[in-house]
Amino acid sequence: MSYAHTITVALPYPEAVSRTREALSRQGFGVLSEIDVRATFEAKLGSDAGQGLGDYLILGVCNPALAQKALAADPDMGLLLPCNVVIRRGPDTGTTVIQTIDPQTMVQLSDAPAIAEVATDADHRLLAAMKELETA
Repeated sequence: MSYAHTITVALPYPEAVSRTREALSRQGFGVLSEIDVRATFEAKLGSDAGQGLGDYLILGVCNPALAQKALAADPDMGLLLPCNVVIRRGPDTGTTVIQTIDPQTMVQLSDAPAIAEVATDADHRLLAAMKELETA
């Protein structure tokens, strides 16, 4: 089972980040956390490590209504929240990769029947955001 949905877009990195945030927002997701992996690598490992990676942002996104349903059904689901969305661009590439976690992964890890419903809803929303980005 693949655990990610991945698209590649011909958008400059800053525009891909902005449009990703907007598309996710339209699907009811807010950004709870943000990790600039490149900046972290540069600060902790030196500029070569960051430059070698390229631009790499991890957004921790959450749809509060879906998160509430998931946690009510199985409190351990908090270990998988928020949903990660990665926006990355290598140092020598002309395209930007956008990835989301496949929420169906949760179904594989929980016996709670309500988790399947939450995962399907989250999956539809994340895929809708990705489709919007592909047509941008």
